[in-house]
Amino acid sequence: MASHRKPRTPLSRTLAGAGPRAAIGITSAALATMTLLSETATAAPAKPPQPSIEDVQRQVDSLNHQAEVATQRYNQAAESTAAQRRKADQLLDQMARGAQQINESRRALGQFAAAQYRTGGLGQTAQFFLADDPQQYFDQTHLMSRETAKRRQVVARFETQQVTAARKRAEAAKSLQSLSDAQRELADQKRAVQQKLTEAQNLLNSLTAQEKARLAALEKQKEAEAERAAARLAAQQQHDQSGSSSDASGTSGTPAGGWRDGSASTRAAKAIAFAREQLGKPYVWGATGPNSFDCSGLTQAAWQAAGVSLPRTTWDQVKAGTRVSTSELQPGDLVFFYGDISHVGLYIGGGQMIHAPHTGTVVKIAPVTEMPIYGAVRPA
Repeated sequence: MASHRKPRTPLSRTLAGAGPRAAIGITSAALATMTLLSETATAAPAKPPQPSIEDVQRQVDSLNHQAEVATQRYNQAAESTAAQRRKADQLLDQMARGAQQINESRRALGQFAAAQYRTGGLGQTAQFFLADDPQQYFDQTHLMSRETAKRRQVVARFETQQVTAARKRAEAAKSLQSLSDAQRELADQKRAVQQKLTEAQNLLNSLTAQEKARLAALEKQKEAEAERAAARLAAQQQHDQSGSSSDASGTSGTPAGGWRDGSASTRAAKAIAFAREQLGKPYVWGATGPNSFDCSGLTQAAWQAAGVSLPRTTWDQVKAGTRVSTSELQPGDLVFFYGDISHVGLYIGGGQMIHAPHTGTVVKIAPVTEMPIYGAVRPA
């Protein structure tokens, strides 16, 4: 009877053909290979590479920039909220005055009704025959006709007041709803600013002392490069402005932005003097002074000290004045940065400005070349 045997695998054939010691050696090698493969399969995945200090700097700068954009949106929402609150308060005051007028008209109508009740509501013929003196009747009739006209005026005024009150109530309800919407938008923008600032701070907190030192060195390197660029800009401005003061024929000329007259130069000097007094005060987003500022809050306060009213946000300030080129910059001009116009500084000459940079910094003097320039405006 034929026996049935299982086919041997290559490993089993090898083990069968080898001696006992060889078999043990081969088995040990196989187990070791299997163990190695098992350990490799269960090993923890490799950690992603840590960002370089240059990458960290770019991320922090980007988060600060995003926080600046959110700050301008917050300022915009704050202005809208304040405007809606003023409008709602005004409408509520008007409603209160209207209610008082309606009550006065009601009292007058009540007096007419009471007087009619006292006369018993008799017709004019009955009153004539019952009167003791016909002349007295005619006098009373004349007075009654005047009272009737007055009554009609009171009724008409009362009806008009009711219509006006209903309209004011509808306007006030709409204004209060707009105020509620503006308050929600304000809260949303506040959270957006705080989120970006928290992300930036967490990123900085994750650095070691050595990495923080390297980051500080990079910042100094950037500042030095910006200072050199500012010096070149100042030299170019001086060259362009001196060249534009007289052409080849000897006639005088002026830059496209125009030179300031005496009074305008005085206002610009006052704005700069105010800004210098704020040096060292902390940047706080949404702040307009006197103890802290954000970028547009500082420029608004500076020009306010010079008697010139500016809007609150960078997006509105860039429209408040005469646009000038970078080569035409004069002290007191506003310089705006980034394509989204999210930052502003006050030019003081020599390629330098006073500005409130971002959270964690203070109002300081810096080169206008440390950020990409969007454009410049001359308020006065």
